Amino acid sequence: MKLGILVNEGPYQHQASDTAYQFTKAALAKGHEIFRIFFYNDGVNNGTRLGVPPQDDRNVTKLWSELAAEHDLDLVVCIAAAQRRGILDASEAKRHGKDSSNLAPGFRISGLGQLIEAGIQADRLVVFGD
Repeated sequence: MKLGILVNEGPYQHQASDTAYQFTKAALAKGHEIFRIFFYNDGVNNGTRLGVPPQDDRNVTKLWSELAAEHDLDLVVCIAAAQRRGILDASEAKRHGKDSSNLAPGFRISGLGQLIEAGIQADRLVVFGD
């Protein structure tokens, strides 16, 4: 089965991001295809490389980045939601006159069209968070 994943919550806000991550890992282990993981609303906070959780806590952004590298996953951060929350890739940082970017490895910024495409291309779109 081809799955699209939508994550609407930040990494330490609620359980949604952790659950989405564990679900994605389990789906891959069972042989399912992940078409795309789209981060929207506060879910875009999963894509910042500047988060520094305590040493005894999990680093959700790093977990997503490693999973994406291992399985060639498409991690897409909504551009409008990301800009509102100060998350920029190098191109957007330059375009807006900012001195640096903070998008984590493995993530990319794009528009809502990527979510629509995931909903069309996937057999199921699984949503985590409100």
